[in-house]
Amino acid sequence: MKAFADLYARLDATTSSNAKLQAMQDYFSQAEPADAAWAVYFLAGGRPRRTVPTRQLRELTIAASGLPEWLFEESYQAVGDLAETMSLLIPTAEHVSDEGLAVWIEERLLPLRGLPPEALAERLPMLWSQLDRPSLMVSLKLITGEFRVGVSKLLVTRALANMADLDAKRIAQRLVGYTDLSHRPTAERYRALIAPESEDEHAQRGGQPYPFFLAHALQLPVEQFETQLGPVENWQVEWKWDGIRSQLVKRDGRLWIWSRGEDLVTDRFPELHALAAGLPDGTVIDGEIVVWKDEETPDLLMSSKEVTHQQAEHAPGEPIPFGVKPFALLQQRIGRKTLSKKLLEDVPVVILAYDLLEWQGQDWRSRPQHERRAQLEAVTAACNSPLLRPSPLLTGKDWQDLAQQREASRTLGVEGMMLKARDSLYGVGRTKDMGTWWKWKIDPFSVDAVLIYAQRGHGRRASLYTDYTFAVWDGPPGTKDRTLVPFAKAYSGLTDEEMRKVDAIVRKTTVEKFGPVRSVEPTLVFELGFEGIALSTRHKSGVAVRFPRMLRWRHDKPVEEADTLEILQGLLV
Repeated sequence: MKAFADLYARLDATTSSNAKLQAMQDYFSQAEPADAAWAVYFLAGGRPRRTVPTRQLRELTIAASGLPEWLFEESYQAVGDLAETMSLLIPTAEHVSDEGLAVWIEERLLPLRGLPPEALAERLPMLWSQLDRPSLMVSLKLITGEFRVGVSKLLVTRALANMADLDAKRIAQRLVGYTDLSHRPTAERYRALIAPESEDEHAQRGGQPYPFFLAHALQLPVEQFETQLGPVENWQVEWKWDGIRSQLVKRDGRLWIWSRGEDLVTDRFPELHALAAGLPDGTVIDGEIVVWKDEETPDLLMSSKEVTHQQAEHAPGEPIPFGVKPFALLQQRIGRKTLSKKLLEDVPVVILAYDLLEWQGQDWRSRPQHERRAQLEAVTAACNSPLLRPSPLLTGKDWQDLAQQREASRTLGVEGMMLKARDSLYGVGRTKDMGTWWKWKIDPFSVDAVLIYAQRGHGRRASLYTDYTFAVWDGPPGTKDRTLVPFAKAYSGLTDEEMRKVDAIVRKTTVEKFGPVRSVEPTLVFELGFEGIALSTRHKSGVAVRFPRMLRWRHDKPVEEADTLEILQGLLV
């Protein structure tokens, strides 16, 4: 545990990617394989769920420190991180445990889950007494399920590749699915990560997907597309669907479905299991799971050419009657533990396929985009299932023509367009060494809203009020007794300097305190952007917005002129 805590301290103490890379290489070169297996899991983003309820951790810390509860809470608000607060308040101990990370995880921490309070009260202080302060903090972060450190999965991949003298793309492929806890990290799995390449490795992949190829945001004016991207004929253009990015894997007579977050989600979409019969072994398809109701689209199996022809018959900007439904419907399925028959009927899904990564057991990622697309259309046609169809290709005589078609995005329930170089290969992550994909998203929804509540941030922002609640008026200017109705929370979009200025205003204009939250006088207006909006019975405003963020501080706009609930509701498609 101590060696891993030392690694955490080195990673947390620098913003240099090279320094972080060296720290990880030093650790992996010395660590036992079982310890390294768990270290890779945590550094690559894996987080098991909390093993001890937060309330019991608080109570045990208060008892160990001898502090009153109010002082513990004030300390927590000042620090902003529960594990770090606890590690600072629990009396310092000498580090007497020489056991590695794997032993601590598997024999000390994971067995805590489900223990009664009296057993925890006896066992936890004994564990804490074996650790110095840095190791104690890391163990508490693991207990709370809140372990995070400033390294990307790509950086972990590079560290392992450098140490093992392997191609980073090979490590990236082996890492896919590694953080899925259906297979616990082991010494054997770690050795497999860094093993020399073998000829039969591909044949032993089982249900594993490939690393996802990610797109870059395209923010150029359309007038510059020709200069920067070249002619439109060099690009494959599709809608950017608002669903769950997934890979469909058919091998060994079985079907697996993986999300972009590398979660195995096969059981969340039981109706898609029927595709196993129509796809041959050795097939991997990249696509988007979306909610699709075809009452507006009589022919769900309409081919890409037919879609393109239908586009030509529509006036520019006129919506094509796709059956894709809002992402909010898909969330109903994601959040349920049990999928009832009614839910499956009310929220039906399909896979809109847009790439073929493996065919007949052969890796197709090094073939050009247009070749993969042609074979994908043949595969989906042969499958002949309404659950799997190719994502329609779009055509336009020039970039301005496509820009005009893109204006219908919101009506169609899509987020804009995807641009894929016709000769691009399928890369790993957000890279450009094998070709380029661009996401040409539509501008976000936006309203001018009033800041009414503030809360301190976390980590380096723990001493500042950086998390805000925003509201709009429930009536137009001049309405008698109109009030502000909260509808969204946001914490990103401002510079550090702006955050400090807002923090100072929050402290000066505080009206009341509710635990960690302050209500403030309504004096600040911000333009708030968000990707989507839907009706909601859970919120007082009657709407829920998706991915809210602050676009700018409206110094020029008085509070009385902020937008209204009517304007917000008018954005509902």
